[in-house]
Amino acid sequence: MKITDLLKKDGVSLNESPADQNAAIDIMVALHDKVGNLNDKAEFKKAIEAREAKGSTAVGMGIAVPHAKTAAVNKPGLVAITVPSGVDYKSLDKNPSKLFFMIAAPDGAADTHLEVLSKLMTMLMDQSFSNSLIEAKTADEFLKLIDEQEAAKDKKAPASAAPSKSASYIVGVTACPTGIAHTYMAAEALEQAASNQGISIKVETDGSGGAKNVLTAEEIKKADAVIIAADKNVEMARFDGKKLIKASTADAIHGAADLVSKATDGNAPVYRHQGGASTEDSYVDNESVGRKAYKHLMNGVSHMLPFVIGGGILIAIAFLLDDYSIDPSNFGSNTPIAAWFKSIGGTAFGFMLPILAGFIAQSIADRPGLAVGFVGGALAASGATFAAPGGDIPSAFLGALVAGFAAGYIVLGIRKLTDGLPAALEGIKPVLIYPLCGILVIGLVMCAINPIVGALNAWITGVLNGMSSGSIVILGAILGAMMATDMGGPLNKAAYVFGTAALATASQSDPTGWMIMAAVMVGGMTPPIAIALATIFFKNKFTPAERKSGPVNFIMGLCFITEGAIPFAAADPLHVIPSLMVGSGVAGALSMAFKCTLMAPHGGIFVFPVVGNVAMYLVALLAGSVISCFLLGVLKKNVEQ
Repeated sequence: MKITDLLKKDGVSLNESPADQNAAIDIMVALHDKVGNLNDKAEFKKAIEAREAKGSTAVGMGIAVPHAKTAAVNKPGLVAITVPSGVDYKSLDKNPSKLFFMIAAPDGAADTHLEVLSKLMTMLMDQSFSNSLIEAKTADEFLKLIDEQEAAKDKKAPASAAPSKSASYIVGVTACPTGIAHTYMAAEALEQAASNQGISIKVETDGSGGAKNVLTAEEIKKADAVIIAADKNVEMARFDGKKLIKASTADAIHGAADLVSKATDGNAPVYRHQGGASTEDSYVDNESVGRKAYKHLMNGVSHMLPFVIGGGILIAIAFLLDDYSIDPSNFGSNTPIAAWFKSIGGTAFGFMLPILAGFIAQSIADRPGLAVGFVGGALAASGATFAAPGGDIPSAFLGALVAGFAAGYIVLGIRKLTDGLPAALEGIKPVLIYPLCGILVIGLVMCAINPIVGALNAWITGVLNGMSSGSIVILGAILGAMMATDMGGPLNKAAYVFGTAALATASQSDPTGWMIMAAVMVGGMTPPIAIALATIFFKNKFTPAERKSGPVNFIMGLCFITEGAIPFAAADPLHVIPSLMVGSGVAGALSMAFKCTLMAPHGGIFVFPVVGNVAMYLVALLAGSVISCFLLGVLKKNVEQ
């Protein structure tokens, strides 16, 4: 594939004069739409703007490469414009931008186009070539210049990466968040700077299509120094003991010569890997504590997601195949086939919290944190305490979050404390000292946390009992909101237990207990449905992985599997949980106001035939879901696509 296979004549517009950055974006988005690269023009522009909000894609030297990878693109493509008079595009070097290439990459499609785009990025580092494009008079001339430069680059033999006995040899890694533009431009800048200084270099590019030109252990061993020019996580443990310079891709693009000089002057600091995950997150020195915590959290959430989806769907199938009339209190397991599906799905669900905590801990403390985190998450699920068995209270996913972070930092603490042990004991640390001491300490921590959760649970139940004689609408709102807070934690569990207990007190003469159970279930059904709606209507608020898994929450919500919302709540609790609480509270209040009743403790849509006033129950569910969906769209921040 050639660059001009992606860049068509109709996608080139010369001598434009946009008034500002937004006008330049509009011109390029319109070109993409004109050549048929887009299926949603407005959504693509939002993705471009979200990327610019993270940092300007104007890389300096008069060049800007705005780009986005989003479902709004139906095929990969390029468009280009020239602005000879220049326009302020918030360039890193403060100079106006004159040459623009806008990249449209489809979400989830094959990445065969990325190699072509990486070649274009390296070609643009040749200032004379870029100037010739700016001065082109016609689109045909513009495309011909690109074809000629690409052919010349393909014929040119790549510089040898092997170390020379008469010169320094360094290695490097470049990586940017999207892995489309800056990754390759930074690599090209480093290679040019090293060549100018008579230094051999090999640069690994960690792009969207995966790592290319990967460094081998032998190459790293022979290198005099390492340059990491990255704006995202890269593998760092392999560089332990090497002289290392860390910088951003922008530093490499604009100051590659300085980075190469610093790496080879003999004064670069020696890197010591501290075990804070093999993909260390300190490339940019001023990265905030919150950003680091978010990366640890997302490592846990991404590994947990398959267990939630796989287990949740199997449980939903169990409800579909079961016979409610046999035993309403055991719905989901009344028939052998239903019980089988529910058992398999429940087993998968059982791994959810240990996986979440385990991989958070691994992100913090590398492999030694994994076992300690797993145990902490399992204790959060089982609710173990210092008391005899029987008084256990699960702290659910909030407890698992605490367990994951606690486990990671416990292992780091143990590692620090054992640094002074004899070298002969080094081999037993990861197989004996770290897991033994770590599991013991996390056990003490979780057994201390779970009783606090139990006390909170008992207090909440008492408060709810006191409210049951008051306004049922307010009670419904509170129960609904509680179901959307911690998804299996003390608030959610207290509301659900209160609802099932209320069933025993209900009768035809006093259906209040049935109304309470109905409010509880609709409050628990709302969060996953709201999440599913939001991933469809507010795509720019969610990552590609979240958008793909979002629609599955329709199934989970309809089956009263609130846990489907956990990965989304765990990833952004400050914005997601309040949004879900409001919608679930409204659903619970409306269910009470409409006097909807439910005589079963579970089942979701499969027990709707026995719901009293089912039409208005659906109204309550829809209203709550739409409200939460809207709030998610308002409160959540745009994510870089």
